[in-house]
Amino acid sequence: MKAESILLAVAHICSYQQTRCLSCASGFYFQRDNALFLITNRHVVWDESSKHKPDRLEISLHPDPENLAITSLYSIPLYDDAQTALWREATDKSGTVDVVALPLDLAAFPQDSLYATFTPEDLPANLASIEVGESVRVVGYPLNFQDNLHNLPVMRHAIIASSFNLRFQGQGYFLTDSLLHRGSSGSPVVLRTSEHVSGREDFPWMLLGVHSSRLDVSNRDEKEDERLNLFTAWYSDVLMGLTEDPEAPAVTV
Repeated sequence: MKAESILLAVAHICSYQQTRCLSCASGFYFQRDNALFLITNRHVVWDESSKHKPDRLEISLHPDPENLAITSLYSIPLYDDAQTALWREATDKSGTVDVVALPLDLAAFPQDSLYATFTPEDLPANLASIEVGESVRVVGYPLNFQDNLHNLPVMRHAIIASSFNLRFQGQGYFLTDSLLHRGSSGSPVVLRTSEHVSGREDFPWMLLGVHSSRLDVSNRDEKEDERLNLFTAWYSDVLMGLTEDPEAPAVTV
């Protein structure tokens, strides 16, 4: 049986400092013309506040399309020989956007690997057509949990918790209401576009955003008040700027 395409578009990411595993997260593949990118959160590759600074990422691949139980690991360097960061990042009027695009070398990428990709055609064309309360999905590896036999992610249900047509408090993200965990960072937030296809031969998903982090209030009493369970998701249109120029310069960190 072939897995649904949305599960094959999401990557299991572990960050490393040499041979030491620092953390695990989620990401997804985005293809624009002939260029392939791994998309995840910026704090997965570099987080100043926690001094999280891996030198490479490792993702799991499916080298045998006929047997998903067979997996291989693929290492992606985060810095060149001059120690310049290889990912692309963006800023807006409020500061750094928590999304990065890491170019993948198609010549070196295993050609027989089974994976699916989002493309610019999967981004929403009209933000006003998507409403608050809309049912969406977040696909990733919460707490590093997965189908260990087939190395596939899991899908969580969420709703859009803020006006999708208005950027929340002027920031580059909208809010989701869900039960999400550490390890989901970098997961795609998607909206199903068809009820009549299995998602195995087709790709019936619209990419709305990139899940980032929990949002909480500063005056919450930890003894009296439960967490809000609201999360930020950066709008997917940031990917168009991140992937526009194949020869974009590297980032200095």
